[in-house]
Amino acid sequence: MKDTAYTYIVECGDGSLYTGWTKGLKQRIKCHNEGKGAKYTRSRLPVRLVYYEVFATRQEAMKREYAVKQMERKDKLKLLNDMSEKVRQECRRIMDELSQI
Repeated sequence: MKDTAYTYIVECGDGSLYTGWTKGLKQRIKCHNEGKGAKYTRSRLPVRLVYYEVFATRQEAMKREYAVKQMERKDKLKLLNDMSEKVRQECRRIMDELSQI
């Protein structure tokens, strides 16, 4: 899918959760950890990918990002708790891969 986009959640070094959207998931997580990501995450490094969803368009990803950002922390934690094992494993794989770079 050429227009694939992602909504993602990272856990920051201080335990807070940050939600964003991107067209390049691995690169975006790398940018966050290099201090080049969102202003919010720059002072809360390192970040760890803990959740993501895939969308066909950036508009869908942006809409979902907004919806997740409106959630209370307890609801975001429920979202993380309820995610599939496949997504959980993929998040770990991405983080392992980025730690090798």
